[in-house]
Amino acid sequence: MSINKKISKQIWKEIKKAKNILLTFHPNPDGDSVGNSLALFHALIKIGKKVTLISGDSPFPSNMTTLPGSKKVIKKNIFEINLSDFDLFLITDISSLDRISRIEPIVFPKTLKTILIDHHILQTPFTDISLVESSYPATCQIVYEFFQLNKVKITPEIAACLFLGIYSDTGGFKYPNTSEKTFLMAANLVKLYPKFNQLIFELENNDHPDRLKFLSLILSSVETHFSDQVAIASLNFETLKQNNLHQSSIGGSEIANLLKSITGWQIGISLIEHQPNTIKASFRTRDASKFDVSKIANALGGGGHKAAAGLALKDISLPEAKNKIIEAIKKVYPRLK
Repeated sequence: MSINKKISKQIWKEIKKAKNILLTFHPNPDGDSVGNSLALFHALIKIGKKVTLISGDSPFPSNMTTLPGSKKVIKKNIFEINLSDFDLFLITDISSLDRISRIEPIVFPKTLKTILIDHHILQTPFTDISLVESSYPATCQIVYEFFQLNKVKITPEIAACLFLGIYSDTGGFKYPNTSEKTFLMAANLVKLYPKFNQLIFELENNDHPDRLKFLSLILSSVETHFSDQVAIASLNFETLKQNNLHQSSIGGSEIANLLKSITGWQIGISLIEHQPNTIKASFRTRDASKFDVSKIANALGGGGHKAAAGLALKDISLPEAKNKIIEAIKKVYPRLK
């Protein structure tokens, strides 16, 4: 398993040609999104490029502020900057245009070169060049190999960012696609950044009281379907508003992960209405060889991996979204009763 060398060299050639490069996180960024973007930021600055890293739609995660370079992130979304100011947009860990921003559709200027580096299955190409390795557990692992292939020196700052991204997106090295190579990379990175345990501590121990309130509300909503094989937890916008829950306290993927950890619950699903009639759905499964949740997400216009997938549903109520997902599961897995 190794990244596509021809495309990687092509991307490096475009990076060397570029003068003004843009990077961004995806909405509600996780460790992989933040880690690979900051790692690229450090590397590109080192080779003399002018680099702008914006936070995107969401605030910078409070549990990642100890990452080197976090204070360099500009608190703007894609519509608060002028894309014509850049000649290269390096898009990472983002599998579709609407994963760059959920505010409104994006149109790239003709003068802007766009490059994608990602580990999610790409349904529809939307950039000039795409390096997509869906067998990799994290985009940070792709970026690590990309650096090695192009002889980019991995500094302690870069190592910290890549390690946190790999640790985060592998669920602490326990999710599918985590391989021997992943562990070897992590070992090399912690040699360069020995204080890796502090990064993990901040990542996992930085919650607010609102987080507990959110967990109690959404977990109290759990219902099961298909003879208790599918568990769904949901929370509507009105409840979020009534309890004054900030977006930073709300997360769906870990809820879906928690649900699938229960014996017998083969598929865990979280549905959160972040805005009126806009629902984010996250899918996780105990056994991806039996239940490929990306097929369910794809049937509804989303995407992801066999074990982890998701989508955003717009102009639909929470009950309607739930029914739509249940119907999709029936079609994808008719054997579920």
